[in-house]
Amino acid sequence: MKRWWSLFREAVRGSDRDYTAGPVGSALVLLSVPMVLEMAMESLFAVVDVFFVARVGADAVATVGVTESLLTIVYTVAMGLGIGATAVVSRRIGEKDDEGAAQAAAQAIALGLIMSAAVGIVGWFNAERLLQLMGATPSMVDSSLGYAQVMFAGNATVTLLYLNNAIFRGAGDPAIAMRVLWIGNAINMVADPILIFGLGPFPELGVTGAAIATNTGRAIAVVIQLWTLGSGRSRIHITRRHLELVPSVMWNVCRLSGSGFLQILIDTSSYIGLVRVIATFGSDALAGYTIAIRIVIFAIMPAWGFSNAAATMVGQALGAGKPDRAEQAVWTAARYNAIVLGVVGALFMLFATPIVAIFTADAAVAPGAADCLRIVSAGFVFFAYGLVLTQAFNGAGDTWTPTWINLGCFWLMQIPLAWWLAIQLGMGPRGVYIAMTLAFSSLAVVSGLIFSRGAWKSQRV
Repeated sequence: MKRWWSLFREAVRGSDRDYTAGPVGSALVLLSVPMVLEMAMESLFAVVDVFFVARVGADAVATVGVTESLLTIVYTVAMGLGIGATAVVSRRIGEKDDEGAAQAAAQAIALGLIMSAAVGIVGWFNAERLLQLMGATPSMVDSSLGYAQVMFAGNATVTLLYLNNAIFRGAGDPAIAMRVLWIGNAINMVADPILIFGLGPFPELGVTGAAIATNTGRAIAVVIQLWTLGSGRSRIHITRRHLELVPSVMWNVCRLSGSGFLQILIDTSSYIGLVRVIATFGSDALAGYTIAIRIVIFAIMPAWGFSNAAATMVGQALGAGKPDRAEQAVWTAARYNAIVLGVVGALFMLFATPIVAIFTADAAVAPGAADCLRIVSAGFVFFAYGLVLTQAFNGAGDTWTPTWINLGCFWLMQIPLAWWLAIQLGMGPRGVYIAMTLAFSSLAVVSGLIFSRGAWKSQRV
């Protein structure tokens, strides 16, 4: 027990160990603990927002759900770039090439700024049209258009937040990523009620206030990230000479990020399809789904900690020429993840109704939210394995394999199945939730079979 407590403290404080050597279990603990805490903080952004927005009304919550489905393109850009950055940075660190790691990080950040600028311009000027396209009612658009516009305009904050933390994780500095999320989330938690309800001298901005609070917290976190990267206080030290664009390095990051982008796009765009199906059943059904999914995100975000730790270890171990160590790390992380999410899933199935009651007392919304939470959490163990295996492929630089798996499980299976169960068979929103659980399960099984073949070990980055 004393040994584990010592590892925990070292992980939170930040460790300078070489993760390509020593016991795999200890390395996973040192990497995953701050990553789990980081992802818990990231998930709080979503949960805190919906907690306060739910006090405004069902239309406000439904608007957040619709806008979040549109903003999946932003999260897709950020996560896609993060996949490429983690793969290249971790491989260079494993090769002991600190200069190459810093150069790759700088090129990834440049790509993130370019892409977020394009998304922000398009989103700001077309927010109303996009909301209507997603089935938002006139009252939802009138009351909450500002939320969508602010979220699109500030999308660079979430892009850089994801991307910079992916760089820190790939380098083996997860404690830094954890700390900046703590700061950003603390600001969001304080600013949310102040700006939404107009406390003190601040005006009452409603759901738009939630968008301003979230972007403010993230922006301050990004400033801290960039200062850390430029100050030499992390394993990655970006200097002025790294700011010059290097086409060959940018292309390498872009190549991996491109397939990573497509991989995440397939996943997240399927979410848009699910929202579109649920929207046909009205704002109450959509509000219930939004609340439940925010709770699910809160639960599974820490699971990304184990999967990101596996990705980092895979990249660094392959860079050091130790493929067997990489494989051992993946299966160990998958077991840890399954245990944690299995316990959480069991608690959600047993206590779905009282958990949902924390967020809403609306009799038209709460039962649907509890139903969604109960059904989706039944697939948490499968999700745990699938998440780690997918990130292991990405950490190795084999970003196309999970892309094809996502295509089959989410586009070719989940969306058609959700539509058929919900509408054709008359199951309503419950049919969508069942389709989600079956898709998670299929992804885990297929990923495990392909991973066991070992082709990812020879991937060049």
